Amino acid sequence: MTETASPALASFLARIGEERTVAQVIVRRAGRRFQLRHKDDRDVSPEGLRLLRIEELRELAQTTEAGAYRPLKSAPTLRKGWQVLAVNGQELEAALNHLYPGAVADGCAAAGANPPVTHYREFTARQTGMYRITAMLDDAVAARVITAGCDSKFCLKQRLWTVAGLEADAPEIQDNSSAIPCLEPCAVFLEFARKAARMEQEGRATVALGASELETLAASLETALSSTVAAQREADFGDASNPRRAQLLLEKLRALPVARPDAPGH
Repeated sequence: MTETASPALASFLARIGEERTVAQVIVRRAGRRFQLRHKDDRDVSPEGLRLLRIEELRELAQTTEAGAYRPLKSAPTLRKGWQVLAVNGQELEAALNHLYPGAVADGCAAAGANPPVTHYREFTARQTGMYRITAMLDDAVAARVITAGCDSKFCLKQRLWTVAGLEADAPEIQDNSSAIPCLEPCAVFLEFARKAARMEQEGRATVALGASELETLAASLETALSSTVAAQREADFGDASNPRRAQLLLEKLRALPVARPDAPGH
């Protein structure tokens, strides 16, 4: 099996061991075969899971449990209650590509001596038309937009691309786990950055808030983000209640210098 595998697949197979988690999917060896299931179904008996064909995973990955479209396949919203059997490495790669397109190839590329990473400035400099505005975000604002848009609440990939002042994501220290590398900004993030740039151009209202009030506002945003409506359209950034927009406002609040009552001059 491994003799005819691509270098990327061979590298992935060598790291599986008896079991490996890829984002929200558990891959288990079963002799020469492989079993795949949602990590939340780890202890569910096979009889309690729906047996899917590999090609059915493409449809499974399209929508959330609530039926909302999933524009980002690495979002932590993969449906549960299924299992798939792959008879060899090639079928395993096909299954993973339905769930996480390019995960095996990108993992191999990221492990090389010179990963093909495209950073924010290089990526946005290539944009034309309505996306040219994303290059206008200064480094501090771009870093905030990246931190909000790529938060683990929205994407399970390990971001390797950066902007000045922002480090790449550190790999998770977890046994038997494979992070899916993110080598360049995705289309969903690009649209979010475009909306953020437009919001930066809006007029500013002056609102006087005390430290305690800012804490309340931040706590309210955190509460709202922890109970995001599952049916909400993830990439509808025109919606004021969009969770990434809420996360961006939260990041902005966290960056504010807050004067304390015991600070000099108070």
